[in-house]
Amino acid sequence: MERTHIAFFGRRNAGKSSLVNRFTSQELSIVSDVAGTTTDPVRKTMELLPLGPVVIIDTPGIDDEGTLGNQRIERSLRVIDETDIAILVIDACAGIGEDEKQLVKVFRQRKIPYLVVFNKSDLGADIPELENSITVSALKNEGIEELKERVAVIIKERKVRPLVSDLVEEGDLVVLVVPIDKSAPKDRLILPQQMVIRDLLGKGAIPVVVKDTELSTALSKVGKVRMVITDSQVFGKVSKIVPADIPLTSFSILMARFKGILDQSIEGANMLDSLPDGASILISEGCTHHRQCEDIGTVKLPGWIREYTGKDFEFKFTSGLEFPKDLSGFDLVIHCGACMLGETEVASRYRKAGEQGIPMTNYGIAIGKMKGILDRVIRFG
Repeated sequence: MERTHIAFFGRRNAGKSSLVNRFTSQELSIVSDVAGTTTDPVRKTMELLPLGPVVIIDTPGIDDEGTLGNQRIERSLRVIDETDIAILVIDACAGIGEDEKQLVKVFRQRKIPYLVVFNKSDLGADIPELENSITVSALKNEGIEELKERVAVIIKERKVRPLVSDLVEEGDLVVLVVPIDKSAPKDRLILPQQMVIRDLLGKGAIPVVVKDTELSTALSKVGKVRMVITDSQVFGKVSKIVPADIPLTSFSILMARFKGILDQSIEGANMLDSLPDGASILISEGCTHHRQCEDIGTVKLPGWIREYTGKDFEFKFTSGLEFPKDLSGFDLVIHCGACMLGETEVASRYRKAGEQGIPMTNYGIAIGKMKGILDRVIRFG
């Protein structure tokens, strides 16, 4: 499920953590009169009425000092890359400084919806009227519900792309191919598979889930199939089984379409044909997990790339929030489906690659390219 990332920014002692606790009705962040109590971004995934599924992020002060303070500021600014809605908290008594003005400038440049929240209104400060501003008192719990309502409006106005529901009609039969191997999570489906199933059910379509080893049997029994969606790892096998008149794609490719980076990913995959021997390839995953012996990122993909190109490359790997700011040392970036990352974070990573002239693609599109079926699996209908 796509969760809206709501991040709270501001100077030390502006009351960010107190406001976060009021906003969530939980003691999410430690509150103290000592400046700089929040030393690392604090994240909380939750269902928050009336906002729905969200990730709340409390950040360190943007005016921190010293060597460690600069590192904390850097971590705060990194959070902007994953922020869908920004809450800029200002001490009403201290007023607006250059730090806040610079943040607003960044929000506008990145087209991130934001609200300016003047906290500590109970102290009687003269508060200026600004665009997108609201006055609250975290101490007295005043203005919090209005703040939630303002955020709810922003969430409602956000345009979310469909995952798969626009590609099918009510009553359509859709076969989902889910391999069960050593790298498959025990007793559960991975998030993109869950998301696709939920989206199909919401449309009124009929998802049928099978292993790749039972796909042939399933296709012979289930009747007319509107589409087959598979794990990219078995593209080669599945593409030989699914008749050419049945649209075929993968969970990873649907995620690229959903996140808005499909076209850039296709361009990146086509660069596999022109990479020189010895090129440097970054393979990056959005989540962190225990690496298996047949891990797709560190084992299967490098093997398929060497086999497809007939060349040897230098591979580097990152996961979670480790995505490099400087990509200049790489010739290609191949990212996972990014199901655990919000659209803003994914767009930020692709934007960085584009600004630095580094081609970037994702697992499913790269595999489709190497299996010779890319044109087929991005056709959708």
